[in-house]
Amino acid sequence: MDLLNTLVDKGLRRELPTREEALAVLATSDDDLLDVVAAAGKVRRHWFGRRVKLNYLVNLKSGLCPEDCSYCSQRLGSKADILKYTWLKPDEASRAAAAGLAGGAKRVCLVASGRGPTDRDVDRVSETIKAIKDRHEEVEVCACLGLLSDGQAERLRAAGADAYNHNLNTSESTYGDITTTHTYADRVDTVHKAHAAGLSACSGLIAGMGESDADLVDVVFSLRALDPDSVPVNFLIPFEGTPLAEEWNLTPQRCLRILAMVRFVCPDVEVRIAGGREVHLRTMQPLALHLANSIFLGDYLTSEGQAGKADLEMIADAGFEVEGAGEVTLPEHRTAAVGGGCGSHEGAGCGSVCGSHEGTAGCGTASAPAASTSAASAPAAGEPRTDLVAVRRRGAGTDLAPNA
Repeated sequence: MDLLNTLVDKGLRRELPTREEALAVLATSDDDLLDVVAAAGKVRRHWFGRRVKLNYLVNLKSGLCPEDCSYCSQRLGSKADILKYTWLKPDEASRAAAAGLAGGAKRVCLVASGRGPTDRDVDRVSETIKAIKDRHEEVEVCACLGLLSDGQAERLRAAGADAYNHNLNTSESTYGDITTTHTYADRVDTVHKAHAAGLSACSGLIAGMGESDADLVDVVFSLRALDPDSVPVNFLIPFEGTPLAEEWNLTPQRCLRILAMVRFVCPDVEVRIAGGREVHLRTMQPLALHLANSIFLGDYLTSEGQAGKADLEMIADAGFEVEGAGEVTLPEHRTAAVGGGCGSHEGAGCGSVCGSHEGTAGCGTASAPAASTSAASAPAAGEPRTDLVAVRRRGAGTDLAPNA
């Protein structure tokens, strides 16, 4: 297919595809899907080999957010039956992080619900970062706290944070349809603040909210222009009790095409499969490793992921290897300015994907695997798997051991 050959050539040269080419990837048929995955896989392997970076989420403060983001289980007015608790103490957060690191994660993403942190909140998170790094000196820490005020990114950087996550989520033209309590421009401004403070910017999207192909291409092109070190791709789980509870728009094939398009547009960036992979990719998750070079290990913010052991087995069985703590994630041309292990450019920091602060990569956007199903009860092709959505009841904010 001439389109795919062109996109591979451009990806190897870091050349931006045209909008028409990106749209054409999303429009390919299921018959061509393996060709699309193979082509995007060449670009992924060129820049990242067969390494898979593992990341671990710690939900520092869950629920009761004053923002009205339609996709989020922690939103204002949400009736989702999620865990609700105030700030974890630094030692509690450090213990939670240790579980993920023991499971092979090299990055910890510290997330808190809310519009944005107060200065006291920044102090709290700074103490938590110190507690984690005192025990695990080489760990990468990404903060995901919402909209930043002037000077807060610099304070987080001084405290030892490597990265800051804030997702664009959807196209600028449709942003007002999913959130009214802040703007798309507010989000862009926070990504710029992270860059300017020397934090590695992490910013991504949510697919499956009813957006068009053009919306998906728009947001990914906007992300390419922002030049984050990592791009999380979340797949919406329509959580009961949220306005998007009926939006089951994704198939495994659609998810793979979206990931391929992101890889072609952002060839040398850490592309992370975030919330929703277990629900929407399901048994096709191994194919997605040929497109993305990073995933979350274990549970998310308010929902459960598949067992951490299953993640590690999937990576090995698919012929990939877990990226080691001493390995640099990003290609040399993106790390040369700093020479750091996270692969940041100075004016950026480590590239993570905690999902948005409202919690796309965790606010009810991924789940535990379902119990085995007999052939007689197996779902029909294209049917939504609402049975795969499971609210997190373990780990941070509970007395139960986390899933890592």
